[in-house]
Amino acid sequence: MNGLRRQNHAQPLPKESYAFVLASLVNSVGSALIWPLTTIYVHNVLHRNYADAGVALFFQSLASIVGQVIGGSLYASLGPRKLIIGSLVLTGCAQWTLILAHTWPTYVCAMTANAFLIAITMPAVNGFVGQRWKTVSTRLFNVMYVSNNVGVAIGTTLAGILASISFSLTFFINGVSTLLFAAFLTIFMRRFPNDELEEWRGGFGATRQDSPARLLSRYHLYAWIGIGSMLVNLATSTWNSGVAPYLNQAGQPPAVYSLLWTVNGILILVGQPVIGFLNRRLTQSLASRLTASAVLYGCAYVMIWATHATYALLVVGMVVATFGEMLMAPTIPALITDTARNNAAFYLGVAGGIGSIGRLIGPVLFGTLFDHAGLPPILWIAVGACAGAVIAFIVQQRQDSSVSHAASGKADEMSSL
Repeated sequence: MNGLRRQNHAQPLPKESYAFVLASLVNSVGSALIWPLTTIYVHNVLHRNYADAGVALFFQSLASIVGQVIGGSLYASLGPRKLIIGSLVLTGCAQWTLILAHTWPTYVCAMTANAFLIAITMPAVNGFVGQRWKTVSTRLFNVMYVSNNVGVAIGTTLAGILASISFSLTFFINGVSTLLFAAFLTIFMRRFPNDELEEWRGGFGATRQDSPARLLSRYHLYAWIGIGSMLVNLATSTWNSGVAPYLNQAGQPPAVYSLLWTVNGILILVGQPVIGFLNRRLTQSLASRLTASAVLYGCAYVMIWATHATYALLVVGMVVATFGEMLMAPTIPALITDTARNNAAFYLGVAGGIGSIGRLIGPVLFGTLFDHAGLPPILWIAVGACAGAVIAFIVQQRQDSSVSHAASGKADEMSSL
């Protein structure tokens, strides 16, 4: 297995994959125009309190949970072409409806629909990548993650600027970028014969021979990953539902908050050598990277709490949390793809749905806490959630180690026969 991984690491990425990565980057630029400014838009434009901003994020996260599970389940029945392109076209239209959403109910409905449709796409895209370029999928997931965050850096930089001009312009550009991605994939997937796409559908989605109940019974493939990512996502809600209103309350313009996410995106690009060093020396297994990620996230929130959230230390906290993100984000699809194999799209959807529960709870809880007590209790909960994530990922790591040892022992036994 190690020899195979070394071989895959040395193998160059296919040229066609770079076109896919570039198109994904353009799409991520558009997506980053909206999500960092949700709290500020709800408070400053719709004139609602921060708890109401948390409610808006709650419904977005609820829709994301449902969307990811449905997306993973539909992969086998619809196939990658219909599912990915169809959901992207609908997403672009949903993003344009935000231009007309000038009231609280219409905004919540439009953002919920947007989150649901984006979530349907996520496990399908990862499933397609894992099957189309299976020999280099682990590295390609990381390349996609880095390129998408270059898009985030660009998008968040533009978000504050565009928001100061017009939120409607922001929503329009977001929809355009999504539809451009759909147009690219329409052309890109025409290169593959229908029978080849059909083979991927049957071999990589939730197989038709296994019922959902039977697939869900294999909890070791998704449960601890889902629980750990759920707790990390709960803690990560600190930024949108704690730090954002904290800076807004201090009289800072939206661009100041957007700058934190610009730092996040730039660091993901320039910090890859550091992550490469960690993965070679300290976090050699995929499961150990998840554990280290949760530790770094926890350290970031401890640092912010201990320094009373001065802006300079908010930037430092973002840097530490970003290293945690860099370890986690590409590792989850790679680990599930590696262990679940034929059912990876299904388990990607289920694990993603469980993980999104943290985003469901966090905004409502933290928005309410901020209205009543400010930022400190939010940071305490974030630290506790990260500690829980460390425990969940350690269980996953030991579970993977025991499976690996069992497989190695079986191989040794077979070789001695």
